[in-house]
Amino acid sequence: MKRKNLLIALILIISISLLGCTNKNTKEVASTPLKPLTIGVMPDLDSIPFIIAEHNGYFKEEGIAVTIEHFKSAMDRDTALQTKKLDGAISDMLAVVFFNDNDFDVKITSKTEGSFKLIAGKDSGISNINQVEGKSIGISKNTIIEYLTDRIMEISNVDVNAPEKVAIPKIPTRLEMLNNGKLDMATLPEPLASLAVTAGGSIINSSDELGVNPGIMLFTSDAIDSKTNEIKALYRAYNKAVNYLKEEKIENYIDFVIEEAGFPKNIKDTLTLPNYTEASMPSEKELEEVLTWLKSKELTTNDYTLKELSTDKFVK
Repeated sequence: MKRKNLLIALILIISISLLGCTNKNTKEVASTPLKPLTIGVMPDLDSIPFIIAEHNGYFKEEGIAVTIEHFKSAMDRDTALQTKKLDGAISDMLAVVFFNDNDFDVKITSKTEGSFKLIAGKDSGISNINQVEGKSIGISKNTIIEYLTDRIMEISNVDVNAPEKVAIPKIPTRLEMLNNGKLDMATLPEPLASLAVTAGGSIINSSDELGVNPGIMLFTSDAIDSKTNEIKALYRAYNKAVNYLKEEKIENYIDFVIEEAGFPKNIKDTLTLPNYTEASMPSEKELEEVLTWLKSKELTTNDYTLKELSTDKFVK
């Protein structure tokens, strides 16, 4: 009987010891600090949920330190990605194709909800798409801007080469040249497109009207492999920011958004936000249309699928 009681006591002691070790290990894993993330954004509406997440402390609530780097041109943003100064960025499907064509492995992790508009300058004499023959149009070459410009022309049965394309990579410079009459037209992201309208420009067409949106969020494969929990935390904070934007009046956050995004202060009365939704994946159709355009310009020969170029593990 004594031996039996002794055996039971030993089993209990061992069980308690093992439980204590398990709890300790679990606690250590749970309390492991998340690594910092650095993401690149452009001066457009896609950046606003991230700015809200930072300002309202949602990243901190999720235990993640996120540095938001602001860029004026896609070229500068892409260089920062390739030199490993960024883990991820607001970008577009065209950039993802170019990166993978050149053996720089990045993946689409969600779609974004920006808006782009083709704007005619106040003194351009252009009131509709059929008047663009021989007129100058400011774009950034081989980017989402040129892609959307061509799509607008194609859908309107206008030759994509009818206007004279002028490569102006930096978005604020493109806006300034349009407003100063040095360009007849420009394709611009919101909110700078609305600023051009305020200065006397007129909207010829937009990505919203076309139902075209190749904008995405991407991360490098290195970041996806080594910072999985960090990216999940970033998206939880992003979704909190989206819900805040749905519920809060714009006047309660517009001032700090303008300041932190580097938007011109005079957009305050013209800024209209999209209906932001929680993070989700883009469609296969969107990628197919981008690939068709890229092949037509001999910019790629690859037949990628969305599965090859993306991962949905962060937005499930």
